[in-house]
Amino acid sequence: MAENKNNLALYRKYRPRTFDEVVGQEHITKTLANQILAGKLSHAYLFTGSRGTGKTSVAKIFARAVNCTNNQTGSPCGQCDVCKRLLAENDVNVVEIDAASNNRVDDIRELREKVKFAPIDAKYKVYIIDEVHMLSDSAFNALLKTLEEPPKYVIFILATTEVQKLPATILSRCSRFDFRLLSVENLCKVLIDIFKKENIDAEMEAVKLIASAGEGSVRDTLSIADSINAYANGHITKEDVLKVLGATDHELLIKFFDKIIDKDIGGVLEEINSIDNGGKNLAIFAKDAGRHARDLLVCKTCSQPNAILNLPDEIVKLMIKQSERATDKQLIGYMQNFVASEADLRYALSVRLLVENIAISCINGDFQKKN
Repeated sequence: MAENKNNLALYRKYRPRTFDEVVGQEHITKTLANQILAGKLSHAYLFTGSRGTGKTSVAKIFARAVNCTNNQTGSPCGQCDVCKRLLAENDVNVVEIDAASNNRVDDIRELREKVKFAPIDAKYKVYIIDEVHMLSDSAFNALLKTLEEPPKYVIFILATTEVQKLPATILSRCSRFDFRLLSVENLCKVLIDIFKKENIDAEMEAVKLIASAGEGSVRDTLSIADSINAYANGHITKEDVLKVLGATDHELLIKFFDKIIDKDIGGVLEEINSIDNGGKNLAIFAKDAGRHARDLLVCKTCSQPNAILNLPDEIVKLMIKQSERATDKQLIGYMQNFVASEADLRYALSVRLLVENIAISCINGDFQKKN
């Protein structure tokens, strides 16, 4: 039974189907397309990188591309019978294995038996093993034997977020590709395009806030966008994003840091009281404060700060003006104090007391040293 696309989450509905639709990973998609066109394929690939950067999506595109009967560009045509069949995601020639739940040696031994069977109405049989770092040591040893001498019609794609956990013997037998986190600018482009297709009206500042919250992950960014749109019902404002995420407005952060730079202890305590009484999460506020201190440092030390920050021009002007009131050493100290306390904030009995202590330490010039 076909899924109703209107009910799908955005990250599933707009999963890329060709290499051209993959954003921010051109160094990988171009290489893979060229290999396919040249007929110079590896028998095993390793896709590594942070979550939500497109590892599984690219693996599925690659599986279709190597089997496509009308491949003119290195990317699947999407029109031939093989492409259409593989798009249904239930074809026996593309096998997805979740190593988190199939990590025993017996699971890999079963896989080794199955690779002996040739593909059906396709050129290659592609095995995609997700979160491969979760395999047990004995399972890795069993997989190694398969990777050393696989049948000519089999291609393995190993995907992981923790490549350092893979044995060197596995790494040495794979063609490795490192997926990058996306820039805020690229994530904004993705959001704008999808919002247009979904008839969602969103303020540009709201788009930038969502993209920033995604922290380089397309999947996380679209999941956040889904949640915010459910709240905003098709018209997303900056205030909607701040409410749903519990994030802090830049203007409030500027006001807060003015008090710190002025060494106004009473003013800082009043601001924290106001934030707390307003129902904001002080732990999130402290994280935002650390980022604001970093952004001030960028404004003070970089010739084109907005090329890095990607914030509204009027906000950047205010931040540049504020950064000029503090020294580099102070801004670095502010950043270190807030960032170093993130772990403590998760377990603090009184988050408010800890945030007050961090802010007062900034005023007094008591900066935490990096270990």
